[in-house]
Amino acid sequence: MSVSPARRIALEVLTGVRERDAYANLLLPAVLQRARPSAADAAFATELAYGTLRLLGRYDAIVAAAARRPAARIDPPVLDVLRLGAHQLLATRTPAHAAVHQSVEQVRQAVGARATGFANAVLRRIGERDDAAWTDVLLDGVEDPAERRGLATGHPAWVVRELQRALDGDDLDELLRVDDVAPPVGLAALPGLAEREGLLDREPRVDPHPLSPIGAVLDAGDPRAVPGVAEGVVRVQDPGSQLVALALIRARPVVAGERWLDLCAGPGGKAALLAAEARLGGASLVANEQAPTRALLVEQALAAVPGRHPVETGDGRRFVRGDRRFDRVLLDAPCSGLGALRRRPEARWRKRPDDLPPLTALQGVLLDAAVAATAPGGLVAYVTCSPVAAETTEVVSAALARHDRLRALPTTEVLERLAGVPLPGARRGTAAQLWPHRHATDAMFVQLLEAR
Repeated sequence: MSVSPARRIALEVLTGVRERDAYANLLLPAVLQRARPSAADAAFATELAYGTLRLLGRYDAIVAAAARRPAARIDPPVLDVLRLGAHQLLATRTPAHAAVHQSVEQVRQAVGARATGFANAVLRRIGERDDAAWTDVLLDGVEDPAERRGLATGHPAWVVRELQRALDGDDLDELLRVDDVAPPVGLAALPGLAEREGLLDREPRVDPHPLSPIGAVLDAGDPRAVPGVAEGVVRVQDPGSQLVALALIRARPVVAGERWLDLCAGPGGKAALLAAEARLGGASLVANEQAPTRALLVEQALAAVPGRHPVETGDGRRFVRGDRRFDRVLLDAPCSGLGALRRRPEARWRKRPDDLPPLTALQGVLLDAAVAATAPGGLVAYVTCSPVAAETTEVVSAALARHDRLRALPTTEVLERLAGVPLPGARRGTAAQLWPHRHATDAMFVQLLEAR
């Protein structure tokens, strides 16, 4: 029996994530481009790979229960196939016999005939219950609310606790549910270079995003088929990322001659938006990125925007000691990325609670550098793709305590002016926190600061 192209592609992605710490959202497109499957196989491969990775911890618990041994004691190549098989059996419309037989054949090809009987038995036991029944099995005897929610929705318990701490309402379960659903592809029409309206009413179908004035969403299909994407003047970018960059730019009118800095610019999506807006307003942009490979990505992103937009490669912390001053500084700080779990399916399983202290220390130093690089009267936007309090409000509060010249600006009002509508549940003190389940964006945090 031959294994379907979609299953081969999905298993290759899972293997790459496990063996090389590859990022699925980067690896899968490369594998699809090389394999060139049909549109249907590409869609199925995407669902298999991303769906399995999102719920990896849950599937490991189910596999362990069906195998009657811990997942860690199962040969990793076999475990990857069992994870894929569990997802097919419990979360897709794949006929059970096809899911089992194809998975057993994948085990045969991966490790030989020695494990096929084991795989067949485990998958048949998994198929004896539906997803809801397996939830009951996993939750039996578990008392801790975060553990229960984590097992039910495929989130580590510590992530559940951090999200609960960050939310100001009782909609945690809705957030966890939305985290497990693949989002539409976000698109940004770079101002002055593309028009959002020109993307609408054509195939593939593109709809305007309800909040971003330059944003649109593609529910299905290849974004490269959208006019302007191949040329780089229409960017694949989450609407939340668009809004936080626009908050810095449009908080007040741009004055010709302003100098802007993108302190941590890689991979370049926000830098391209800043460059396009700078071009319209007569400002200039310097983009800085520490990693040379990411700096190349920034250069590629900026190539679509006419004009000179220098990209510097270096540690952003050096701006603490520099003598250059900028009128607007974007600090999109390195963070846990827990605000983008919909788009980065394996991220929730890669992070650990002890990753946060070194990240928050770095965020604080980088914010000091951003403040030092800001001219009197200038603006700083502190941004993270994380709602975690330690990476957001606590970093800002500590910076305000260190710097007398800083003043926090009411940021939600700026975003609401951009969106043209109220943003329920976005206000977080003087900062703004977007949410997938409330605003159809990644969970982006932004605080605007004025340097006096």
